[in-house]
Amino acid sequence: MAVSEKKSILFLINPKSGVQNKVGLPKLIASLLDKQKYEYAIAKTEYRGHATELAEDAVKQQIDAVVAVGGDGTVNEVGRALVGSKTALGILPFGSGNGLARHLGIPINPRSAIEFINKALPVSVDYGKINDFPFFCTCGIGFDAFVSHSFSKGKRRGLFGYMNNTLMDFIKYESEVYEVETEWSHKKHKAFLIACGNAAQYGNNAYIAPKASMRDGMLSVTILEPFTVVDIPMILGQLFSRNLCQNNRIKTIDTRWIKIKRKEGGVVHFDGEPVIMDANLFIEIVPSGLNVLASPQWDGSGANISIFQQGVDLLRGTLPEVDIEELKERLPKLTVKNIKKIGK
Repeated sequence: MAVSEKKSILFLINPKSGVQNKVGLPKLIASLLDKQKYEYAIAKTEYRGHATELAEDAVKQQIDAVVAVGGDGTVNEVGRALVGSKTALGILPFGSGNGLARHLGIPINPRSAIEFINKALPVSVDYGKINDFPFFCTCGIGFDAFVSHSFSKGKRRGLFGYMNNTLMDFIKYESEVYEVETEWSHKKHKAFLIACGNAAQYGNNAYIAPKASMRDGMLSVTILEPFTVVDIPMILGQLFSRNLCQNNRIKTIDTRWIKIKRKEGGVVHFDGEPVIMDANLFIEIVPSGLNVLASPQWDGSGANISIFQQGVDLLRGTLPEVDIEELKERLPKLTVKNIKKIGK
């Protein structure tokens, strides 16, 4: 391939996201990225919102793709700068949940994720807006926003940290009554949470909107009614097995827009990031408003992930990533002489 035909790609690394070590990542990118396909550069974010600024500059420079290296928050910062442009969003998942990456079928393992980028092509997808703030995976109000808010203030990251916050918050949380209007209906709902999915899951393979597609021009809205402690095992099982729609406490709506009115302003979340907004919320879908690096065969729906792979991802998402090559360099070389000393 001639040099002139190469695509330009920028990797934006968020050093603070997730629990995995990113020290050896630049070396890994250098060794695995297809140099015949890409001319690449790497930059690190230094503060909240920096990824958006760097991605905006990349759009101005007509960079072909910007890869968010971090979690869903980093993905959102990069993605909001790319909407409406020709620059595609790529992801190397290093967050706590990695909801959008999982929906796209991007491997959680960094090596496999880079190889995914080598084979990927730009694909147009929908994105959502909540009171004009872009989101790419999910947004919502109620219990999930409440947990996101407390999780953002906690020190423990990963799935176990999220589960700990969930259990603690469940004890003190009370459901609310919401006035919900869509293009199909206008009703009041007492709800534990209302989630609007552009993608199928929160992250960690928790499928809150299992039938959501990023290429159908629709939001997949899930309304979970109040439930008892007895219902928790079934709800959790259905959440992770992609069968939540079968629960009789779930109401689902496919709509291009939704208005939600609550008693007063408070916390909402989009892509897992908690934000305080007023009592009236307007959420809408923007069809084909973003390009992402995806498999050429991908149809827009969430990737099917086996129970075994979920277990592997769980370990990778809660334990630090070990860079074998870096480990070899740091460990003292074991010579015959050293081994004899150890044996004494």
